[in-house]
Amino acid sequence: MFSGFSSFGGGFVDIPQKFEEFFRCYPVAMMNDRIRKDDANFGGKIFLPPSALSKLTMLNVRYPMLFELTANENGKVTHGGVLEFIAEEGRAYLPQWMMETLGAQPGSLLKIGSTDLPLGQFVKIQPQSVDFLDITDPKAVLENVLRKFSTLTVDDIIEINYNDNLYRIKVLEVKPDTSSRGVCVIETDLVTDFAPPVGYVEPDYKEIQKRRAEEIRRTKQDPSAHENGSMSRRINYKGMIKEHQKSQSGFAGEGQKLSGKPTNRNEEPEDLSKIKISLNGEPLKLDLPEGQLFFGFPIVLPKGSEEEDTQVNTFQGQGQSLRKSSKRRDKSDHESSKAKAPRSPEAIEID
Repeated sequence: MFSGFSSFGGGFVDIPQKFEEFFRCYPVAMMNDRIRKDDANFGGKIFLPPSALSKLTMLNVRYPMLFELTANENGKVTHGGVLEFIAEEGRAYLPQWMMETLGAQPGSLLKIGSTDLPLGQFVKIQPQSVDFLDITDPKAVLENVLRKFSTLTVDDIIEINYNDNLYRIKVLEVKPDTSSRGVCVIETDLVTDFAPPVGYVEPDYKEIQKRRAEEIRRTKQDPSAHENGSMSRRINYKGMIKEHQKSQSGFAGEGQKLSGKPTNRNEEPEDLSKIKISLNGEPLKLDLPEGQLFFGFPIVLPKGSEEEDTQVNTFQGQGQSLRKSSKRRDKSDHESSKAKAPRSPEAIEID
């Protein structure tokens, strides 16, 4: 079988020839247990019989081998590669998502032909569930998954398996855009864009920020705002704080500190030792809001350095002690007096 002749010099010209055959399609789950590969369900490659390999080797088919799959019943089209040539004669085994995309039933007639697709440059996908957002690094996961695919076609809903969870992803757009609506994803730099998952609702960040600010403001100003703890409800902490504040308001008016700042009568009392606490009663369930702890006393924030610097010294000047300290004798004088004393002889001679 010759591909053709050249009009110049009688040489051979490589003219690509197309492979096209009809097969009965079945899902991968229906393959023989000895040859079945369940991981093929989460890829984009099919199984063909050995006779298909024999015909492909006789034809001038470009590599990698890419195929166009057309359902004979409804005319739906998708693309894929080939994983192995181990299927029974007259049969082709497809991943489950590919059967659903083509709308084909087990045993349906399927036309499979060789094709050429451009290398993909861009793809936009859309997860079909908000559960996809639970993946920490979806781009890294997708990069690893696409190694099992040879092509991507618009409107395909592929399936991937990650951490024993099944995710469905729809292909919305591919570039370059051709009449085949598919691209090859083998050995190419593919830019990936994610559309919001189906069912995803964008949160109102302004409202969330406003509620957080209000909660922080309320917690800082009201020491009795921590009444949600079990111990607080058990001893009626909020009520005791209010009663103690009322008892401290016997005198009206405002006072001034030594620093010159007016006192705040509404500030929380510093002396809480007078509060009577009773631990009688049945303990309640601990139910604190997230991020809050209760230790049985109000929160008193420490004063900042700026506030300490503003304190005014009421008394200024230099003080003196009523008792003057006596001067100690200089050690050098003591040593000099010792040096003047005559030294005793080391030995005495007697005549």
